[in-house]
Amino acid sequence: MSKLLLLEDDPSLSKTLIKYLTFHDYEVDWAKNGEEALDMCFENRYDLYLFDINVPLINGIDLLASLREADDLTPTIIISALVDIESVTKGFIAGADDYLKKPFDPDELIVRIKAKTSTLHEKLTYKAYEIDIQKNTIEKEGQIIDIGNVQKNIFISLVKNYPNPVTKDEIMLMLEQPTDLAMRVNISKLKKTLDIDIKNVRGVGYKII
Repeated sequence: MSKLLLLEDDPSLSKTLIKYLTFHDYEVDWAKNGEEALDMCFENRYDLYLFDINVPLINGIDLLASLREADDLTPTIIISALVDIESVTKGFIAGADDYLKKPFDPDELIVRIKAKTSTLHEKLTYKAYEIDIQKNTIEKEGQIIDIGNVQKNIFISLVKNYPNPVTKDEIMLMLEQPTDLAMRVNISKLKKTLDIDIKNVRGVGYKII
């Protein structure tokens, strides 16, 4: 079982991610600030770091730069709402191996984690659609379908989880505006655009049928 260190100061997001990662057989330690993460890095051995940037005491980029200076080469994925070129550049200069924008598809995070800890190339099919997990693309009859990142991530998650539902908490992580209304709107658009059936599983989430 791979062991991960999550540096994230948002308790709600952190708990959701820990639950999701644990379900996928990862052991996760959680640091709420940079000082706490620094102590954990020196006390434990991790297979991968997941660092947010804007956290208290020591930000994620400065922490990563310090770890790299100490010859800690643990693979690191930055997860951040900061997507301006300056922030992304600073992240990679500090030694990041990957950079994932919030909000994101938790399934995409799993793919990126696996890509840093193992080899992966997986394709899924659903009706006339073919999904390349590694490339994060959807094709129909050889043509790439462009439906926007949010709806694409939701669709990929629905296919990966079929016949089980994707929970509302997981879908919320993929939304620009994480509200019940935004979730219903995106599900409705996805059904219409791809002409697929998506069922609301009361109290759980959504699944394709």
